[in-house]
Amino acid sequence: MNTSRAEERSRERLVVVGGDAAGMSAASQARRLKGPDALEIVAFERGHFTSFSACGIPYWVGGDVPERDRLIARSPEEHRARDIDVRMRTEVVEIDVEGARVRARDLDAGTESWTAYDKLVIATGARPIRPDLPGVDADGVHGVQTLDDGQALLDTLTATEGRRAVVVGAGYIGVEMAEALINRGYEVTVVNRGKEPMSTLDPDMGRLVHKAMEGMGITMVDDAEVTALRTDDDGRVRAVATEDAEYPADVVVLGIGVRPETELARAAGLPVGDHGGLLTDLALRVRGHANIWAGGDCVEVLDLVSGRERHIPLGTHANKHGQIIGANIGGDYATFPGVVGTAVSKVCDLEIARTGLREKDADRAGLQYVTVTIESTSRAGYYPAAAPMTVKMLAERRTGRLLGVQIVGREGAGKRVDIAAVALTAGMTVEQMTALDLGYAPPFSPVWDPVLVAARKATAAVRSGTS
Repeated sequence: MNTSRAEERSRERLVVVGGDAAGMSAASQARRLKGPDALEIVAFERGHFTSFSACGIPYWVGGDVPERDRLIARSPEEHRARDIDVRMRTEVVEIDVEGARVRARDLDAGTESWTAYDKLVIATGARPIRPDLPGVDADGVHGVQTLDDGQALLDTLTATEGRRAVVVGAGYIGVEMAEALINRGYEVTVVNRGKEPMSTLDPDMGRLVHKAMEGMGITMVDDAEVTALRTDDDGRVRAVATEDAEYPADVVVLGIGVRPETELARAAGLPVGDHGGLLTDLALRVRGHANIWAGGDCVEVLDLVSGRERHIPLGTHANKHGQIIGANIGGDYATFPGVVGTAVSKVCDLEIARTGLREKDADRAGLQYVTVTIESTSRAGYYPAAAPMTVKMLAERRTGRLLGVQIVGREGAGKRVDIAAVALTAGMTVEQMTALDLGYAPPFSPVWDPVLVAARKATAAVRSGTS
């Protein structure tokens, strides 16, 4: 039945577009703060699942997580038990800002209806980049964004006799899927358009990842543009073609990255930034709209180091956004100050982490900086299983303000980036970092933690004016 803003309602209505981390966190927090008598909540989700971990899909595919449902934090039924009207397989296809209503389509029945709102949350997430290439829709070609995507890939891996896999893209998803396929016993080739894998790192650090992945038996093809996906007569993928070569494939995984899913918001006239994400204020209200909020992978966030807006699609941010949005809708007050761009990943036993700015980010922001790189170990060198790691640090010239840290190493390397993330958030200088009172014992760290060794070297570079 069609509704309008003018209809008589005894309760305020919150409409949520998107049933994953940001959307359902907002709905749940609003419900905790406002009882069912004060607030009606309607959530639309076009897929089959709510509140699931997309970040966990590579580990489910690779066998580290034994079953899909372990990735689901809360099912639609659990949300409904908390008096949240979750409408699955229902896609919002239009937002009427002037009329304060949304038009939704039941994807199974094909019917459409309008739903009025007093408050609206847009949590449409991000969509995988799917290049416009011949053969990209062939059988055996997979993206990995939803649990349905993960199940489809697992079904293909189970049914396919061949053991050759090609991953297109070498960002976080690409390297994680390379590991998953190695764990499944596949011969893996990674085709990457960049000069080195992991473009979130500087090229010198990406080169370390390249060498380590080759050491794991993964064939790395960098600086290569995919031109087509070749298919057999039956329509199944058989190879990935670049300008210079073809790489045989029984299965292809696209790990090229994602873009904010904001077409719906754009069509409604809502403000979108340079990176394609919705623009919000600190309370995560869409700018210029008092009763519309947005969070998760569809928004841009403030980079606390560069002072610029960025698009950083991570589940950690999405859940925080949802909590903040729900608090504000529920009558409390909360803000999201911004991020420093922290991320960590792994491929087999190699850990990869970064926070803050890369060299090109600092150049783009007009910052002058010094860089240092150090080699160290995860434990005291004499302690068994001490593993090597490389730490790169950027500091602002003259002031010594920490700008960024990148770490590549084995066990115990990745989470050390959190030291730098806290220092960045606090606006510390590298000299101030050298005095940090970090935990020490030989099984956990050398006497001087590798991050502090880098900070000492960066301090010396700032004082001398060299890099």
